[in-house]
Amino acid sequence: MTKNILVAPLNWGLGHATRCIPIIRELEKNSFTPIIASDGVALALLKKEFPHLTALELPSYQIEYAKKGENFKWKLIKNSPKTISAILSEKKLVKKWGKEYDLKGIISDNRLGVHSKKVPSVFMTHQLTVLSGKTTWISSKLHQFFIRKFDECWVPDIERAPNLTGKLGHLKNSNLNIKYIGVLSRLEKKELEIKYDIMILLSGPEPQRTILEEKLIEELKDNKEKVVFIKGKVEKEQKTNQIGNVTFYNFMQSEELEKTFNESEMVLCRSGYTTVMDLCKLQKKAFFIPTPGQFEQEYLAKKYKREGLVPYNKQDRFVIDDILSVPLYKGLPLIPSEINWKQLFLLFEREGEF
Repeated sequence: MTKNILVAPLNWGLGHATRCIPIIRELEKNSFTPIIASDGVALALLKKEFPHLTALELPSYQIEYAKKGENFKWKLIKNSPKTISAILSEKKLVKKWGKEYDLKGIISDNRLGVHSKKVPSVFMTHQLTVLSGKTTWISSKLHQFFIRKFDECWVPDIERAPNLTGKLGHLKNSNLNIKYIGVLSRLEKKELEIKYDIMILLSGPEPQRTILEEKLIEELKDNKEKVVFIKGKVEKEQKTNQIGNVTFYNFMQSEELEKTFNESEMVLCRSGYTTVMDLCKLQKKAFFIPTPGQFEQEYLAKKYKREGLVPYNKQDRFVIDDILSVPLYKGLPLIPSEINWKQLFLLFEREGEF
């Protein structure tokens, strides 16, 4: 009999959901039965990718971005009672689903309440340090407090330098049970003919996703290069339209997205960590526009620019000519890291029952 494993990514943009795709695929290859649990666009995306799997809805953390980046942290603090309520509801649902679906293991991507002492539980994150300005020490300690409730913490990076996460995913001293599992991407590098000069890939919560979409459309008005523009809006049906040299898509599923990545000369996108891993795997050069006020994306963008890998600019200062600097940068390093899935999944061989 196969063992049912709950896979629950946070609904914060699409990154947490998309980096769970290779995990879900490998669970199936290794004779486990994944059960998907999330909410909003993250759940919608995974249901499209895996229509044959059971999909369950978790309560929303109700993460909202401020229109002004400097207000982002305060917006999160203001919404924290709703987030805490969602975490408590998650714990009750996991207890219920554990019995109902005979769960034998849990993989939570940044969902703090999705764990159990009764079955092996994994927390996946690239942020052992949670940057929040002057409150970084508190936010990091709070996050690590929750991580300790899990049997293992999987960090999708490598332990040694050079690595992708820097101080986000590496602690000087820690008693957490951390496993560096390697660079995690659902995409594969393929040698395809280049069709697009620029691939624009948007993601992340509103209203910042729409703000950047509108800004980029304005910047592309007099564009002469061939552009594919993926808005990152997961809707019931895929929509596409052409305006001048720009081909627009509301969203793409993995297979089509992989093809488009490989057919593009460079990528203009957020500096979200899942996108970073995709670029690393596919060895594509990029230009980053970090989400205003999101300390993690700002840190990564500054880190890669300082290391001469990827240029970036702030959203309110960006102009399309900024991308002319991309060839002057080396691009993200190719990090060889084959993931030992059988070894990782040994955790779920431990007998546990709700």
